[in-house]
Amino acid sequence: MIDIKLLRENPKLVKENIKKKFQNDKLILVDKVLKLDEEWRKLKNEEDKLRSSRNNISKEISEAKKQKKDVSKLLKQAKTIPEEIEKTEEKRKKLETQIKEIMMVIPNIIDASVPIGKDDSQNVELKKFGKPEVPAYEIMHHSKLAEKNEWADFDSARETSGNGFYYITGDLALLHSAILAFARDYMVQQGFSYVIPPFMIRRKVVEGVMSFKEMDAMMYKIDGEDLYLIGTSEHSMIGRFIDKTISGKKIPLLLTSYSPCFRKEVGSHGLEEKGFYRVHQFEKQEMIVICEPEDSYKWYEKMWKYTVEVFEKMNIPVRTLECCSGDLADLKAKSVDVEAWSPRQKKYFEVGSCSNLTDAQARRLNIRIEGKGKIYFAHTLNNTVLASPRALIAFLENNQQKDGSIKIPTALQPYMAGKKYIGKITK
Repeated sequence: MIDIKLLRENPKLVKENIKKKFQNDKLILVDKVLKLDEEWRKLKNEEDKLRSSRNNISKEISEAKKQKKDVSKLLKQAKTIPEEIEKTEEKRKKLETQIKEIMMVIPNIIDASVPIGKDDSQNVELKKFGKPEVPAYEIMHHSKLAEKNEWADFDSARETSGNGFYYITGDLALLHSAILAFARDYMVQQGFSYVIPPFMIRRKVVEGVMSFKEMDAMMYKIDGEDLYLIGTSEHSMIGRFIDKTISGKKIPLLLTSYSPCFRKEVGSHGLEEKGFYRVHQFEKQEMIVICEPEDSYKWYEKMWKYTVEVFEKMNIPVRTLECCSGDLADLKAKSVDVEAWSPRQKKYFEVGSCSNLTDAQARRLNIRIEGKGKIYFAHTLNNTVLASPRALIAFLENNQQKDGSIKIPTALQPYMAGKKYIGKITK
């Protein structure tokens, strides 16, 4: 949510930002907010005057009583003011609610460096890391490989839970836990504090961390409860600081978290396909940073590089893509996707995303910093360290040997009971 002062002072900038995001249907909202805001300020001024009048009359009554003067007219006048204040305050608060609802829909101001484009097809490649190779032998599809080694049971999961679910077993389950543990330890080594957060959050937190459109498309609602299953631990991690003012001495807050994640994947393709690519349930190591406004882009650059380094240590080539304006969710000012190489498909696919939300999320959740002799909104950032099982796909393909076995990189061997290979080796 942007600062309403910006909208008052520079509505043209806000409208231009909306156009850059190809959301022209929202242009009318700027003028609507300005009109409501003007009414709000008039009511606020009227309310302030009424309160001042009430205070002045109270003083007059007090003085008149001391001088033993008739105060009946003053008492009669004083009696009507609270009713007028209450009516004016009620109208003002109603306008506040209307303004907030609209402001929650107006997108955050994107960074000047963001490329302009309508959708993800116009995202811009930044850099490749590692050498994307296609071996001379055929790379087996991850679901076929997993079933061949009795590492996964998709059919039973379909019976118990439906499409988009899975059982992972044996060495693949061990590998699944190993890559998450490795990502966790790597982030702790970078100075991040490890957290296991709640896996369900209330609606007020959901509304603070994402747009209404995203919420409907992603979140599972618990029937009869004011609770939603998290789509990522970033939701509950940042929700921890709702309505809090953090001492500047504790800033920046560097946090990394583990959680299962649950997503509807409404409208997505591929749920009918057997495998791990599009699923309703997965596990993830996440990172969030709460920092000073002037430091957020410094942290942004550090954060996505951590993800790249994790994948490099697992022998997985990746590339980074700058998200264009039309591909940015409304709260994001700038975002970069990390994509892993698929030697089987001979292309990259998304495995993570790093975003700077500047102060937009902090305004929604009322997260402030107290320092420098003032109180102000923090900047918040989030980034996927590693999400599994999607990362498993990249791992199985890039570390798959000619004989069908999977080579375990040195960095992961301590998490795999010292195993250097897994899988049945065909001779």
